[in-house]
Amino acid sequence: MKKYIKNLIRLVNYERDAEIELMRFEIAHMSGEKREELGRAINKVKGKYVGEELGMKIVQFGRSEKIETEISVGDMVLVSAANPLSSDFTGTVTEKGARYIKVAFDKRIPRWVVKKKTRLDLYANDITFRRMEDNLKHLSLKGKNALEYILSERNPKKNRPTPYINYIDQNLNDSQKSAIENALSCENFYLIHGPFGTGKTRTLVELISQETRQNHKVLATAESNAAVDNILERLMDNKKLKLTRLGHPQRVSKHNISQTLAYKVEHHKLNKKIKKIKNKIDNLIEKRSTYTKPTPQYRRGYGDYDILYNASKGKGGRGISPEKMKSMAQWIEYNQQIDELHDDIKRVENKMIRDIIETSDVILSTNSSAALESISRTKFDVAIIDEASQATIPSVLIPIAKAHRFILAGDHKQLPPTIISDKAQKLEKTLFEELIKMYPFKSQLLDVQYRMNSLLMKFPNAEFYNNNLKSDASVDEITINDILTTSKHEEPMLFVDTSKVDETGEMHLKDSKSIVNEIEAEVAVKLANDYLKIGLTEDDIGIISPYADQVKIIQDKTPVEVKTVDGFQGREKEIIIISTVRSNEDGNIGFLRDLRRLNVAITRAKRKLIIIGNVNTLKTNPTYERLIEFARQNNVLVTP
Repeated sequence: MKKYIKNLIRLVNYERDAEIELMRFEIAHMSGEKREELGRAINKVKGKYVGEELGMKIVQFGRSEKIETEISVGDMVLVSAANPLSSDFTGTVTEKGARYIKVAFDKRIPRWVVKKKTRLDLYANDITFRRMEDNLKHLSLKGKNALEYILSERNPKKNRPTPYINYIDQNLNDSQKSAIENALSCENFYLIHGPFGTGKTRTLVELISQETRQNHKVLATAESNAAVDNILERLMDNKKLKLTRLGHPQRVSKHNISQTLAYKVEHHKLNKKIKKIKNKIDNLIEKRSTYTKPTPQYRRGYGDYDILYNASKGKGGRGISPEKMKSMAQWIEYNQQIDELHDDIKRVENKMIRDIIETSDVILSTNSSAALESISRTKFDVAIIDEASQATIPSVLIPIAKAHRFILAGDHKQLPPTIISDKAQKLEKTLFEELIKMYPFKSQLLDVQYRMNSLLMKFPNAEFYNNNLKSDASVDEITINDILTTSKHEEPMLFVDTSKVDETGEMHLKDSKSIVNEIEAEVAVKLANDYLKIGLTEDDIGIISPYADQVKIIQDKTPVEVKTVDGFQGREKEIIIISTVRSNEDGNIGFLRDLRRLNVAITRAKRKLIIIGNVNTLKTNPTYERLIEFARQNNVLVTP
C-alpha cells in the first residue's frame, strides 16, 4: 500500500510538472500573437475594475478588436503587462463577450492591471495537483480501503437487502432501477456503467434523492464543473432537497449561483452581524489614521510591547519624543482592536459555513473541490462520483476518502483521463476500469439508449458493448428528414471516402506537430453549410476532428461548433460530421488507434452521422476496416 501510494504521488508530480512546463515553454517560445491564434492568449486588452461579486474583485478586460479564444468561463488566466513569466497575478474567467472578458480575483488588484494594456494567458491550475498530493499523503482509512480492492488485499462485501423504493422518477427503465437498487444496498462500492445516451445522469439524480430519503448525507462529485452543474440543475427540481455547491463561484453556471456556498454565506442571517463588524472596522481605521503608524523609521528598534509600555509611563527614547511614542501606542491599540474584529468575522463566517454544510442533504463539487476546508470534518454516508472513467485514481480518492461507501458512474469504453506526461501514462488507468474488470458482479450496465437512430447504434453496440444495448422506441426511427425543410430522403449514416480525390493527403502546418487535411476540411465545411441552407440551425450541427489544427482550419470557415473528440465527450448533436484526417500510403493512423476516441466520436450523433476519411489508410486497422464494411453493407459508403 505504501509503495503504491508513493508511486501515485510520483505520477501526480510528473503530470503537474509536465502541465506547467508545457504552458511555460509555450509562453516562453511562442509569440503572444501565435498563442492568441491558437486560442490560448488574448493580447492588448485594457482592464477596468467593475466591482465585487461574492467576495471576488471583478475586472473587465476589453478591446475594440473582436476576441476569438478557446479560453472559457471557469479557466484560470495569467495576467501580465510585460513578460508573462515574470507575473504571478492569476484570476478566474467569469464571463465572455465578443470584445471583452471578465476575470475574478481573490486578492487586491495592482494598479498596472487597470493602467496598462495587458495580456491574458490560459494558465495551468496547480491547486488541483496539490490537493491530490495532500490527500494521498494523509489518505483516510476509507481511501486506503478503496485501493485495497484493486490491490487484491480486500474483498468487497455482499449487498445488504434492498430497501423498499418509492421511485420519484416514474419513467426509469429496468436497468436504471437495478443500478439504483444495487447502489443503495451496497456495503462498500458499486459501479454504474453508463454508455452514450443511456440516462446515466438521470439515474444518478434518482439515486441521490433516494439516498437522502434514507437520511444519508451525500457527497456528489464529478471531474468537471459542467457535469456537477448538470446534476445540480436536475436535483433542483426536487424542492425538498437542501443542496450546497462547493468551489469557486465563478466556475459555477450562472443558473446555479444561488446554490453555492459563497452565495449562501452572503445571504445567511448572520451576515448582518458581519456587516456591523465591518462598519466598526471602518470607523477604527479612520481613527487609527489620525495617529502615527509605527513604521521601522519611527520604531527605532522598539517592539509593540515596548512602545505601549513607554507610552503608559509618558516616556520617549532613542530620539522619539513622548508625544510620538504615545501616538504610535494609540495606533497599535486601534490596530489590535481591528485585528480582534477580523478574528470575530472569521469566527462568524466559520459558524455560517458549518450551519450551511450541516443542514445540507447533498454537497456537490468537483473531485478536487471535495478537498476544501469547509467539509474537512463532515462525515458523508456515500460519495457518488460521475465521470469516474475520466478521472485519475488520485482525483477520485479525494471524495472517496470522505465517505463510508462510494458509487462510481462512467464508461471505460469512452475517453480516459487526459495525461500529458509520458512518465505519468499509468494515470490513464482509472479506479472505475480496474474495479469493473476485477468485480463485474459489482456493476450494472444501463442498457437502453435514448439518443440515436437504431442504425447509428448498431456498429458501436457490436464493437464496444457486445451487442448488450438496445435503443428506445422513441428514437429507433428518428432521422434528419424529420427536421429538414426539404423533402429529399436521407439515410442516418454516410461514409465519404476521399481515397480517390485526396491527392495531397495529410500534412503538417509550419511549426506544428498536429496534422491537417484540406480536402476533408472542404468537404466538412460544404456539408455543414449546405445543411444550414436547408433549415438546420448552427446548434444542430457539430464537426469533430481528432487533430487540433484540423479543428482550427474548419472553424474559420463555418459558424457551426467544431471541436476535438475530447471537446464533445458527454454531448450530442442532431448531425455529427467527423473528419478523420489521416491519409497516407503507409496506413499510419496515429492516435486514431485509440479506439475509445472513435467510440466517443461516432456516438455523439442523434439523427445523422457523416464520416469523412481515406478508406485505404483507415482500413489498416481492423476496427476501422469493420466500420468501412458496415458502411458498405448498408449502402452508405460514397465517393465525392
